[in-house]
Amino acid sequence: MSIEGKNVIITGASAGIGEACAKLFARNGANLILTARRINKLNELADSLRSAYNVKVHTIEMDVRNFDEVKKKFENLPAEFKTIDVLINNAGKALGVEKIQDGVLSNWEEMLDTNVKGLLYVSKIIIPMLIKQNHGHIINIGSIAGHEVYPGGNVYCASKFAVRAISKGMGIDLSGYNIKVTSIDPGMVETEFSLVRFAGDEEKAKNVYKGVDPLVGDDIADIALFAATRPEHVDLREIVVTPTAQSSATIVHRK
Repeated sequence: MSIEGKNVIITGASAGIGEACAKLFARNGANLILTARRINKLNELADSLRSAYNVKVHTIEMDVRNFDEVKKKFENLPAEFKTIDVLINNAGKALGVEKIQDGVLSNWEEMLDTNVKGLLYVSKIIIPMLIKQNHGHIINIGSIAGHEVYPGGNVYCASKFAVRAISKGMGIDLSGYNIKVTSIDPGMVETEFSLVRFAGDEEKAKNVYKGVDPLVGDDIADIALFAATRPEHVDLREIVVTPTAQSSATIVHRK
């Protein structure tokens, strides 16, 4: 199934997995609705994609944690983007590695508000559109942290366990509406993820991937495109992917 000419929403598209998805889907002819808080980076990306692939790109400055903002901006899309074919719920983050007793409240709130509530807010607005169309595909970017809890992961892992449960719930509740739901759950992916988690500490971020050939954003984008281009009767419900060197959340072979 071709993605050419289809309309694809990608949240958190200004960097990492979201940016990689935007580039790959545009290369394959998809028109894009890209959202992020960093609108300047988003607009630069959009300009490059329009120029390189002659696709339509609509950018939205959006904080997925703000439901009123999400509702207003998605309900006022340009006419050519009123039909949505694929939603990639990618916006998310990890903050800190403190033990639960030392957890930073603001970090907990930001992770839960972004990873769980943000995904729900976007889905709440887009799902009725997909139901009305009687077709569509929701791809939620989860994590191996939604399958296994690791030291210092506590609330982040809880948020990704929630994403996994929500994905399964979506699949059940949307049965009969011709809407696919896929959860892509990666292990170690080298993006801004660890830099954000360690509050900009580059040395700590680099140490996460030391001695390992980690996944990169392009790897996850490739899987998302594969899932989105299966035949109508094929729905890849859950995909767990790790670097070859990573056999679990906590077991990693380093060179």
